[in-house]
Amino acid sequence: MLDQQQHATETSSNTLRKELYLPVDRYDHGLLPLDDIHTMYYEQSGNPDGVPVIFLHGGPGSGASPIHRQFFDPDFYRIIIFDQRGAGRSTPQGELRNNTTPLVVADIETLRSHLGIERWMVFGGSWGSTLALAYAEHHPARAMALILRGIFLCRQTEIDWFLYGLKNFFPEAWRKFVAVLPTSEHQNILEAYYALLSDPNPAIHLPAARVWSTYEGSCSALLPNPGIIANFGSDRVALGLARIEAHYFMHHIFLEDNFLLNNIGRIRHIPTTIVQGRYDAVCPIVSADDLSRAFPEADYHIINDAGHSAFEPGTTAKLVETMERLKMRFASAV
Repeated sequence: MLDQQQHATETSSNTLRKELYLPVDRYDHGLLPLDDIHTMYYEQSGNPDGVPVIFLHGGPGSGASPIHRQFFDPDFYRIIIFDQRGAGRSTPQGELRNNTTPLVVADIETLRSHLGIERWMVFGGSWGSTLALAYAEHHPARAMALILRGIFLCRQTEIDWFLYGLKNFFPEAWRKFVAVLPTSEHQNILEAYYALLSDPNPAIHLPAARVWSTYEGSCSALLPNPGIIANFGSDRVALGLARIEAHYFMHHIFLEDNFLLNNIGRIRHIPTTIVQGRYDAVCPIVSADDLSRAFPEADYHIINDAGHSAFEPGTTAKLVETMERLKMRFASAV
């Protein structure tokens, strides 16, 4: 194993693809009932007989998009994408009832069983990295490999950073974020927002959701990116993202404190790659560093010219390159 500094500065082989694949159509999709409240949207694209890889979107609550298929070679991979409870095309959007990390972990197993898959690669960024770790630690026999980007361990320090610490780098965005709250609530941001976001009246929860989500989008790239900000501020993303994030943050992601690091021994045998932007303000690099020290077997790559977004050039290149390397490792599985 190379040490962490070498991982951060290594040069990649010119023979491996580093850019997104061209758009690919889904060949299968459906709505899978989960309980008497929730229905999950899922889709498949790529090679039906290929190595399966499941994409776990961020948030929690942001939902997946067609562009997420493009990290994977559609001739090699069977690409499975789904929207988590309350997110994206799953219904009902923004629903907080029966919405917990253990239930979403169980949903992934429900989907795996429904699709007749024995084992798959698990690819997740931001909250998707949190969920990937939680899923693998609960079901280590089902994960062929883990690809983790923008590490978020959902510890209280990380939640506090999102709510208060980001103002040190994005003061303009933070002022807009708290402007919807009375000044007296600026020290209780999460509780105050949760009250707005969980209000049943759309005239109350939708404006708050747009502001919360736009705040996150404004802090997600190293350089200003109007496209990212507009996407985060759209109603399609904002309602699920803001409501479910606040819900999970209020309940400490429904797992024991430091659960993910405390149980890392369950998955240290699984081939794992960690990709982290050096200047990720939303999920600061300290969490990736903590994970890499607890999990020294993992391949750890620091992208020195990137923030949080998966679509910054260096991060995209490393993620695609990682999936190319895994093709060589798992070619016999096709």
